[in-house]
Amino acid sequence: MSEQKSGDLKGFYLVLGSVAVIAVGAIGWTFLQTTLSSAATEPILEIVTGELTDIQALVDMATGVERGNPDAPITIMEFADYQCPACQQFATLVKPEVDLAYIETGMVRFVFHDFPLGGHPHAFLAARAARCALDQGQEYYWPYHDQLFGHQSTWAVSQAPPFNAFETYAATIGMNEDDFGACLNSDLHADVVSANMRLGMELGVTGTPTLYASKGGGRATRIARWGEFSGVQEVVDQLMGEDKTN
Repeated sequence: MSEQKSGDLKGFYLVLGSVAVIAVGAIGWTFLQTTLSSAATEPILEIVTGELTDIQALVDMATGVERGNPDAPITIMEFADYQCPACQQFATLVKPEVDLAYIETGMVRFVFHDFPLGGHPHAFLAARAARCALDQGQEYYWPYHDQLFGHQSTWAVSQAPPFNAFETYAATIGMNEDDFGACLNSDLHADVVSANMRLGMELGVTGTPTLYASKGGGRATRIARWGEFSGVQEVVDQLMGEDKTN
């Protein structure tokens, strides 16, 4: 992360008002991990203790996946759950319009943070699967993100963890299947997914999708009407128009 980008993100999080400083000292950190035994393939809890003395430490650990111009004037951050129907609605119906109008034109930098909800048994595994795709490059992450949301109605209702389905999606977009399978069948990326969840909770995220927008790392505005493009457009236009009123 560049010094400039790190500073911008720090400002972005601080102005949300939910977190200013993480308490000094050791903090018990709950990480969800995936075991590989035949008896337990769902996430389990492990306590990891670490020193987190400021918000930037949390920001650095909770790595979002970025898309678009890194120097874009507007940043939109999404906290989302791959098994969440509302997140699927945003991803399939609204985000393509956001991509076309703002991301592809260089106006918006989009940052995706995992926030798998406890009531969705396969959401944590799906978030790890997407991170396994990212291991092979950004060119695979976003198509895999779209595969997960596009096929949500299939894998989300599986009685068992949908390893096979997730591996099929990787093959569909041309990923190295052996590398992807080895990653998925491990505990890789459980830490960063958990850190994203913790960051979301510190910022007051209680449901998904939750979206924020900011300009230049400044005041963040929650995008309340995320279910339609006009709701995103309204907030972006408001932020872009601030220069005209100052």
